[in-house]
Amino acid sequence: MKNKSSEASEVVILERCWVVEFRSKTDVSIILKFQSGEPDLYLEAASKPDCEAWAVALGEANSEGLRNKIQQLQRLIMEIKEERAADEARQFLPSSQVDSLREPQFTSIQRIANEPKLEFSLACKGLVAATRDRKLNTFIQVSVVHPAEHILTRYSSTEIVEGTRDPLFLTGVTFPPEYPIYEETKIKLTVYDVKDKSQGTVRTSVLPDHKEPRADVGRSFLGYTTFTVGDLVKSKEQQLTLTLRTSDGGKTVGTIEVNLVKMGEFEDGEMGHITTDAQDQKFLCFLPLKSCSCGFLSATCAHNTENLERMTDRRAKEECALVHECTAPEGLSGKDNLPSLNAVLKNPICKLYRFPTSDNKWMRIREQMAETTLSFHVPKELINLHIKEDMRRNQELKDLGELAPHWDNMRKSVIAHCDQMLSMYQDTLAELGKHTGSSFKSSCSKGEKTLEFIPINLHLQRMHVHSPRLKDALYDVITVGAPAAHFQGFKNGGLRKLLSKFEAERRNTGYQCIYYSPENTAKAKEVLSNINHLQPLISSHADLLLNSASQHSPDSLKNSLKMLSEKTELFVHAFKDQLVRSALLALYTARPGCVLKKPAVPRNSAEEGDDLKHQDHPSQIKRQDSIPHHSEYDEEEWDRVWANVGKSLNCVIAMVDRLLEKDNSSKIKEGESDPSAADCKVLHAGGDWYEQLYPLVITLKDCMGEVVTRAKQSMAFVLLQELACGLPQCLMLTLRRDIVFSQALAGLVCGFIIKLHTSLHDQGFLQQLHTVGLLVQYEGLLSTYSEEAGMLEDMAVGISDLQKVMFKVIEAKSEDFLPIITGRREHYVIEVQLPAKMFELLPQEIKEGKLLRMYPVLFNVGINEQQTLAERFGDTTLQENINQENLELLKEYYNLFTEKMPPDCLPHFQEQNDLKGLLENLHQNIQAKRRKNVEIMWLAATICRKLNGVRFTCCKSAKDRTSMSVTLEQCSILRDEHQLHKDFFIRALDCMRREGCRIENVLKNVKCRKYAFNMIQLMAFPKYYRPPEGTYGKADT
Repeated sequence: MKNKSSEASEVVILERCWVVEFRSKTDVSIILKFQSGEPDLYLEAASKPDCEAWAVALGEANSEGLRNKIQQLQRLIMEIKEERAADEARQFLPSSQVDSLREPQFTSIQRIANEPKLEFSLACKGLVAATRDRKLNTFIQVSVVHPAEHILTRYSSTEIVEGTRDPLFLTGVTFPPEYPIYEETKIKLTVYDVKDKSQGTVRTSVLPDHKEPRADVGRSFLGYTTFTVGDLVKSKEQQLTLTLRTSDGGKTVGTIEVNLVKMGEFEDGEMGHITTDAQDQKFLCFLPLKSCSCGFLSATCAHNTENLERMTDRRAKEECALVHECTAPEGLSGKDNLPSLNAVLKNPICKLYRFPTSDNKWMRIREQMAETTLSFHVPKELINLHIKEDMRRNQELKDLGELAPHWDNMRKSVIAHCDQMLSMYQDTLAELGKHTGSSFKSSCSKGEKTLEFIPINLHLQRMHVHSPRLKDALYDVITVGAPAAHFQGFKNGGLRKLLSKFEAERRNTGYQCIYYSPENTAKAKEVLSNINHLQPLISSHADLLLNSASQHSPDSLKNSLKMLSEKTELFVHAFKDQLVRSALLALYTARPGCVLKKPAVPRNSAEEGDDLKHQDHPSQIKRQDSIPHHSEYDEEEWDRVWANVGKSLNCVIAMVDRLLEKDNSSKIKEGESDPSAADCKVLHAGGDWYEQLYPLVITLKDCMGEVVTRAKQSMAFVLLQELACGLPQCLMLTLRRDIVFSQALAGLVCGFIIKLHTSLHDQGFLQQLHTVGLLVQYEGLLSTYSEEAGMLEDMAVGISDLQKVMFKVIEAKSEDFLPIITGRREHYVIEVQLPAKMFELLPQEIKEGKLLRMYPVLFNVGINEQQTLAERFGDTTLQENINQENLELLKEYYNLFTEKMPPDCLPHFQEQNDLKGLLENLHQNIQAKRRKNVEIMWLAATICRKLNGVRFTCCKSAKDRTSMSVTLEQCSILRDEHQLHKDFFIRALDCMRREGCRIENVLKNVKCRKYAFNMIQLMAFPKYYRPPEGTYGKADT
């Protein structure tokens, strides 16, 4: 240091130091602080501007800052050289070839349909460290130079391998089927040494990324190399050994091996130098889980014949019966099920791993994640059905006729509120119709009103395992945010609490309206639905009967009568309920000026049945007037009106029997006489048939119309009471329930379709599907504290409502394979469309349209810091009650399963005792009420897979806690089912969490590769639910 006229008096080395500048306007001093612990250096400038200029200059002169700048410039120069080399190549080409480059003809890579285009694994040898005793912690960043654009794009990264100069990376590189990669595509591999994992400097996102990021303080550049895809795929051994060089291209810093990967082939190699987990591990108690077969992105999986022949009988016997071979059934190729799956799944992400087994062999794992178009398709279909249902209800309220002033004012108020709600549904549907782009709703959008019907972050998570001694296996989990009404909030709790409170309050409003129980209002809706469904069918069959009579076709007449009789009997039985009779009386009392004639005397169904048998002619039926106004009301009148339908049908049946009997006898007589005369008689008899049946059919239609009018009005009056007793809370609760149900249903439809596609070859599963139904198990990770308690209440009701959903499989008649939804609230039918070749594989019962039942169960265990607060200072009763209730439902399904399924139907049915033990273990764990007892979730998942169920994992946004749970489940399956080496369990877990599909899911949602945890939160998490260092931090969720 010196002044302007003197010699230098002191030299300061600006290494590992930083500048502290005083921020006051008057202070013109700065301090230099040193990491080495040397005394601080105090400097004073002549003025404030000089002080600021010195602070900047000293900061830029810092050796660390200069080193980062140099490294950044080196990387930029290297990338510019690559781009310039491509441009120079153009200058030496004839103009014709230059024109051909502008319209490039690139060589495609030949791969199996719907398989990834390219997959390879990586390993380094002999890496050179900057200092001799430095232990390297390395990873490889993979970049792609597209031949048409000559722009470098970051694609992916491997995991970090610590403490070795010969790292063998477990994370591979995979390019999905739709990725534009050709033999001319150049791959750049850059090796970095990571100094501080906690900085989270590893970037593996796919960016357009000719833009350079900020300098990374947590890593240093070691070397790079490049190769073309053609070099790899055409190499004799399908392996490349490349030299790693420094940025100036002069110094060699090691070699890198690139091995082409094919899932159907096995890899041999030494594994002695692979870094293992040094720490002791407490293994989880996952039991053998069920695998699926065939499916998206891996429709056909060929086995290596030589390796299969090496499988011994002993291993074959020991193999778990729950792991099925991943091969397509005979007559169904992978291409056949692609159109229907591609209509549902979009934007797949693939990750590739290789892990060692306990017998020192390699297994390969392909992890896949895809979003689904059902996230928007199902809610839009549902909202459309809600609009139609509500419009019908509003019209039925208007059709009630004249009411006394009190009831009329009530009706006007209800209709006004209903019209307002109807308008809201219509606006929401219109907004969803405008949506374009992504097929999923990100966690950041969960509070948006226009998207409140859409499930949060709905994805299929799949693991495809190919191991040397076991058959290929697929494991699927549907991940989705907990179905909940986030926009409406949870200040007053969720649906479970709100519905209970509303029902209690509604009982106390009897002075304003008539109270009907929830069972009665549900019955009223069912009656109205039956009316709307059956009336047009009966009318159509009656017309067909008359048409058969006019054609004098005995066979057609019999068939038409059979259909008419079946539908009419269903129609008559729909009104066998005291509710209709009592509602008619209540409606009469609501008319202006009513007088009761006599008290009602209930009649039993046996007496009504006798009336139907003894009445057999239309002349005996007395037509009744509509519900009287300002006159005496006979409460038995409804019984007579309702019974007239059955009597009319008996008259039609009797007449058809007479006509057919006469026809048979006349044919016998006329057959003995002139044939031409017989033909004339037949033509004349045809006219007689129609004329004799026509008045009876018209009477039947009239009687049915009268019943419909009365029943519709009485049931609409019941619904009026339900709405009037709770305005506007009733409609708001209906809206909330619709929102939650919409989110839950979208996930269920996705899970069902994926399960059906992957199990088409499994006759045992298909028999179970139509005989018993499908088990759907939801794993919840919500806490019972603050807002998440309300989310859990919403989720519990939404999943319970799925019990009322039925599925039906139909043959697709077009190229549109999206499911069709029909029905009304509390009774929906989902029609899943399959291509003809796939449809033919189904059992006859399913092909004939048998409705398939769902059995949803929910088990929840909170694992975060809020659950710690709930356990210590709050209440966990909600979670305990939900788990206990759903345990009973699970036991019911198991009992039904053992009762209806033949013992030899399913290959793993021999493990029945094991299932009993698992259920008992689950029961004991639920009763134990231990804090954060995650064993409940592991046991429930195991039981679900053993029973061929569909697995769901949910947290608030299906992003952070869900990722921890899914990756833990995958690694536990690899260890327990596929002999993952015990020393690699933690490393495999870290690989999947750091570089797998779930960190890509985080990036999709919040544009940041950080799980939304902090260190304090993670201290409250169970050990195996904590992410690796450097993958978590502050993120906006």
